[in-house]
Order: sequence, then C-alpha cells, then structure tokens
Amino acid sequence: MSAQATAPAADVRPAGGEPMLSLHEVHTYYGNIHALRGISLDVHRGEIVTLIGANGAGKTTTLKTISGLLHPRQGTVMFEGKDISHVPAFKLVVGGIGHAPEGRRVFSRLTVLENLQMGGFTRKPAEIREDLERVYTLFPRLQERATQKGGTLSGGEQQMLAIGRALMARPRVLLLDEPSLGLSPILVQQIFSIIKEINGQGTTILLVEQNALQALAIANRGYVLQTGHVVLAGDAHMLREDEMVRKAYLGEE
Repeated sequence: MSAQATAPAADVRPAGGEPMLSLHEVHTYYGNIHALRGISLDVHRGEIVTLIGANGAGKTTTLKTISGLLHPRQGTVMFEGKDISHVPAFKLVVGGIGHAPEGRRVFSRLTVLENLQMGGFTRKPAEIREDLERVYTLFPRLQERATQKGGTLSGGEQQMLAIGRALMARPRVLLLDEPSLGLSPILVQQIFSIIKEINGQGTTILLVEQNALQALAIANRGYVLQTGHVVLAGDAHMLREDEMVRKAYLGEE
C-alpha cells in the first residue's frame, strides 16, 4: 500500500469549525472479536461522508457504534460536543441521530403508515403529520402504498420505507447502511438522488455503501476501512483518483 494510503484521517478534515460527529480511537468488539481497531473519523455539519471497504471491514459496526446499538470498549464517540459513547440507542434517536440499517429491517406485519409512525415515536401528533408530508414528498410510492403491509413491498420500496422511517424522527445526522443493496440500477440512481435531496434539505449524512463509485459521486469526503482500520481518507475526488481505491473498490485493473 502506498504512503498516501496510510495517511491519517486528520489530514483531510475540513478547515474551520468543530465536527458535528467525531470518533476518536474507537475500539468495538463483538464478544471477543475485535471489530473496530482504533477508528477515528469526523463528519461536519452539512456533509455527506461515505465509508467504503470490503465485507467485514467494520463499516456496519461503525454505524452501530455511533447509533448506540454497540458501545466502544475504548475511545470516544462525540456528537455536537457531547460524549455519546455509552448513551442508549433510543436516547440517541431523540437526540438527533437517525439510522436506516443494513437489510432495511421494516416491520413486515405493519402497514407502511404504521412503520412511519413508529419512526416518529419521539414526535408530537402535529409534527408527525408534517414529517409524513415530507417523507411522502420524497417517496411518493410510500404514499401510494400507505395501507400495504411492509413485508409485501418490493426491495426498493422497503429501502424507501427504511429511510423514510429514519427521517420521521427529524435526525440532524442520518446513518445509511447499504441503501443500494440488491436494487436495480434504475432504483439505485433514484435512491442516490433522494439521498442528495435529503442532504440538500439540511440533514448531514454518513453513508456506508458497497457501490463505491456511486457513493463517491455524491459524497464530500470518504474513509476507506480495512479490517477495522481507516487506511485512507480524503475528499471524494481524491479517493476516486487513488490507484488503490480504483483497483480494489471501483473494479478497475
């Protein structure tokens, strides 16, 4: 690996201002399995930041550690100036962190509307109506399917529902885990267009995505993970041009 590929993440932090979300030397375990091995990264307000890497690199574990589904044994997770390393997940939802997990995880026996209402459990009734209007504007298909059971939706519709449900809590930062997984090329383009729109409306996004080319096309910056380590970080254009990234993740020889 080149010297560039081992550059520390701190070298590419945007100038000025404290990060909205920050991980510092985070170590996370599954039992005795050491999944994250000292990860540090920053996400600044208004950015789209992407995590790319092979299966098992630690991308999903990073998002779970941020959202409180896992807690680090060492290191700190900071959100808007507060240490949230050991805050329960439900409190982080209230505090402004939304998470659309890998595999969508919709409530299959609940209708689309009920799934969305579950996502808005922290909101007041009047706010839920406003949130529903926003989600239906972003995803008109969900409004068409409002009374349909979540488990009967197509893969693309379930992905829309997972993102919409996360948005119902009005997160200030949205964690997206593999939003294009298993989708047709047309739906992939649609999902990424909507992600850009969500960001344009003011929501900061941390995106985990196997489709590195698509992710880097919409991201401001990115981090490359390998076996629980950050091995490369930079702005999206730099990563698209990096030889290691092109060979390993963009399918180029």
